Amino acid sequence: MSAFYRLILFTGLSAFTYGCSPIDVFEKTATIPKQDWYYNDQPSFSFDISDTASAYNIFITLRHSDAYKFNNIWLKIGSIAPGDSIHYQNLELQLASDARGWEGNGMDDIFEVRKNITPGPVHFRSAGKYTFTVAQIMRQNPLKNIFNVGIRVEKIRQQ
Repeated sequence: MSAFYRLILFTGLSAFTYGCSPIDVFEKTATIPKQDWYYNDQPSFSFDISDTASAYNIFITLRHSDAYKFNNIWLKIGSIAPGDSIHYQNLELQLASDARGWEGNGMDDIFEVRKNITPGPVHFRSAGKYTFTVAQIMRQNPLKNIFNVGIRVEKIRQQ
C-alpha cells in the first residue's frame, strides 16, 4: 500500500475516531505541500468566540511519518485577539521518547499527535474573531515528513 493511500485511510479513521466526540468550538488542519514544511509556510486558523464566560483548551494537532528525524518540534505560534496586535510564543512539543517511541495515534508509518499548548484553561477576554498562525522553527528548512498541522479549540465542560 502506497504512503498516499495509507494517509487517506489514516485520515478517514482519525476523522471517525475523533468524530465520535463532539467538537465544541473549532478544529481545522492545513496540509503541508509535499510533506516539506518551509519556514515561510505559516498556516492560519481563524474562529469566532461568542461565549467568554467558559474556559477552553487549545491544542496543536500534527500528523507526521515515521521517517520524521526528530523526537520534538519547535513551533512559533502567533495569536491575534479581536482589536489586538499579534503575539508570538515559541513552543517545543515532544513527539517521541526513546523509551516509548512516537506519541499519539499511529497507523502503519503515519502518526497523529494532539498537544495542549496552554498551561491551563483559557478564558477569551472578548467575543469575536481569533486567529492563530503556526510556523515551524526547527534548524532544518524544509522540515521533512510533516503531513498536516492544525488547531483545535475545545470548550471545557463543567462536571
